[in-house]
Amino acid sequence: MANLLENDITGTIGKQKYLCTISWRNGTLLMDEPESIDGKDLGPDPYTTLLASLAGCTLSTLRMYIDRKGWEIPEINIALNMSQEINPELETTISRTISFSSEISEVQKERLLLIAEKCPVSKILKNKVTINTNL
Repeated sequence: MANLLENDITGTIGKQKYLCTISWRNGTLLMDEPESIDGKDLGPDPYTTLLASLAGCTLSTLRMYIDRKGWEIPEINIALNMSQEINPELETTISRTISFSSEISEVQKERLLLIAEKCPVSKILKNKVTINTNL
């Protein structure tokens, strides 16, 4: 099975509690935890980064579809959050609300809801994920 990324994402953490430097093909991203749990809030926490991936993927997928259809929708907005419950297994629910800067028809709404569900990160999160960890 081929990797989706050309190069690995890499990360390091030093002695500063929670502050991670994540490197990707063109730069670095700082990740941290909020001050409420002893981080310095110098970057997004892991949950925020996960939701940001879903947000970016959803927005890009919708924009490509809207442009292909030639629809005049100048701006797409998205808000996400998540909750977790143990019942008896850990269950995570992500809420995703999409809005537009202009009115759209019911037909467009129905179609764009389906397209949002087809963004690649949505598919990853909704299907089986295996994490192979090595030391």
